[in-house]
Amino acid sequence: MRIPARDLLPPIERYTERLLLRPFRRRDIEALYTAVRDSQAELAEYLPWATKTFTRAGAAGFVRESMRSWREGKAYDFTIRLQERPERHVGNISIWHVSRSSRSGEIGYWIRTEDTGRGIATEATHAALRIGFEDLSMHRMVLRVAVGNKASERVATKLGFVREGVLREEIQVGGRWMDHSVWGLLDHEYRCLTRTGRGRKTPDSGNPDGR
Repeated sequence: MRIPARDLLPPIERYTERLLLRPFRRRDIEALYTAVRDSQAELAEYLPWATKTFTRAGAAGFVRESMRSWREGKAYDFTIRLQERPERHVGNISIWHVSRSSRSGEIGYWIRTEDTGRGIATEATHAALRIGFEDLSMHRMVLRVAVGNKASERVATKLGFVREGVLREEIQVGGRWMDHSVWGLLDHEYRCLTRTGRGRKTPDSGNPDGR
């Protein structure tokens, strides 16, 4: 089904306190490949695609598909960069519709190993929530977290997500079946959290200073 242009997310740069989130470009291939290569051992614990055989061609294929998916409104992938080092790829964060009729969406992300533990995932996910609820008019947003991934569970908790249950043996990673916990946040919960100031606030998109 073709999505009307008015319903597509504009491919603009978005800023948070420390981060730049923007759509992928062809020139991002090498930076993406380097970040995955440097983080492969850690990513492989939870992500089926993060194998030792990941190549530049794989990175190029991802960027190509990401650009096409954005144009078609299937998914919105962002490269995460630090504003102080915009040439360096810190990770990915993506938003996609699970059900358009129910206005339900999902967020997925990964962070470069040497940049974990700095609150980047929390800051980027808060920005993704803002995009989902305010720009895409989602009613419900979901995170799926591998059981045992305590860092991502902390991200979900900090941002007000509610743990709703477990999907047993949902995907196979490295020859083993992995359970995922499901964390949900509803639009009225997001608005309440925003009003009360809970969670990390982010400046307006298009303005690095947030003024």
